[in-house]
Amino acid sequence: MADIKGILFDKDGTLVDFNATWLGVADFMAMDASDGDRWKADRLLAAAGFDFANRRFKPDSIFASGTNMDVVELWFPRLSDEDQMLAVARFNEITSVQGSSMAVALPGIVDTLATLHKRSYRLGVATNDSTSGAEKTLVTLGVAQLFDAAYGYDAVANPKPAPDTIQAFCDLTGLKPSEIAMVGDNRHDLEMARAGGCGLAVGVLSGTGTRESLAEIADVILDSVADLPDFLSARVRETV
Repeated sequence: MADIKGILFDKDGTLVDFNATWLGVADFMAMDASDGDRWKADRLLAAAGFDFANRRFKPDSIFASGTNMDVVELWFPRLSDEDQMLAVARFNEITSVQGSSMAVALPGIVDTLATLHKRSYRLGVATNDSTSGAEKTLVTLGVAQLFDAAYGYDAVANPKPAPDTIQAFCDLTGLKPSEIAMVGDNRHDLEMARAGGCGLAVGVLSGTGTRESLAEIADVILDSVADLPDFLSARVRETV
């Protein structure tokens, strides 16, 4: 097994409490898109994967794992190219400002990231949120200084599950893909890990994904990123 030297984290559901952070933002986006019509907004939320019975987004749904472009294409399928880009810019503004300012870290995440940084792991974020939103979220959580880079869907030619972000992180750090662990709560995070040749694909149950949805593609499934330092330490001991 390759020695892991770098870790790419998904953001929402992995570092950030997805429901606590994004339910309000998603509702704001839907109300904005429907010009304040509550019935229409609820239909948009349902289409994007919101489960009204359980008050959460379904695993691998558009809002749980897609980009703002995906949301625009779903909610406004007949827009011209120009209007589509204006709608994406509007949603980027909403998610960047509100999503970052309302970000709630999952339990133990801040201390865990500090521990991993002290152990000299190179840390990055790979998200289908915007790059601006990712960077502002790290500032909100007080952990920006621990990361080498944050990559949003607009930082690479092809977002998750394409492997572009892994290659960008390798180019920045000088690491090989086999030396990188990808950590995420949805299948597209782990599909990116496979496509990019990561040495480790770690699924976490802290977001919208389930053990059933992640089991076929993850090397290991942890309850939370907070369990990652002990897992990596045990993995190193097994190799020596």
